[in-house]
Amino acid sequence: MILRLLLALNFFPSIQVTENKILVKQSPMLVVYNNAVNLSCKYTYNLFSKELRASLYKGADSAVEVCVVSGNYSHQLQFHSKTGFDCDGKLDNETVTFYLWNLSVNQTDIYFCKIEVMYPPPYIDNEKSNGTIIHVKENQICQIQGIPTSCNMFWTLVVVGGVLALYSLLVTVALCNHWMNGKKNKILQSDYSNMTPRRLGPTRKHYHPYAPARDFAAYRS
Repeated sequence: MILRLLLALNFFPSIQVTENKILVKQSPMLVVYNNAVNLSCKYTYNLFSKELRASLYKGADSAVEVCVVSGNYSHQLQFHSKTGFDCDGKLDNETVTFYLWNLSVNQTDIYFCKIEVMYPPPYIDNEKSNGTIIHVKENQICQIQGIPTSCNMFWTLVVVGGVLALYSLLVTVALCNHWMNGKKNKILQSDYSNMTPRRLGPTRKHYHPYAPARDFAAYRS
């Protein structure tokens, strides 16, 4: 589709500045990643004291009017769309900028700016410019339990969760190692205590077998 649009640009003649025409310049191509774009159209005509109309059209044949504003500088100009586009804009004495948002991939197309002087006479507009191809990229959306979310946010949560899990694992290993070392030290202390010699049971006096027996009766007489 983009190739066809680029080929179509070759069929539009270059803008010629004539006495009753306005020169308009646009960027050849804009790539949209977040469904919103600013398209600026520069013109060489003093519109300060004129009743004007600035509009943006979609398609090689300009069949769809995307956004339009009309009035003069003495009143606040309001941009609006009659074809379902979300648009706003800004107009000064050299540039009109159209702000488009909520764009979808199927709205990728070539867009043309048109500047018209409605009053005072004579009526003046611009020759058809080379246009701007607006290429709307599809957003990368991930599904987490049925809830759409940005892939960048999803992978951020994955990384944070991985770091926390690794930290918990390291803490668990350190506590287990500390517990095992404490248990080992207790076993070594118990083995050392069992190797210490001990005196078992009550001690008995042993008399020499050759000692003469005492005659206790002699002491009583």
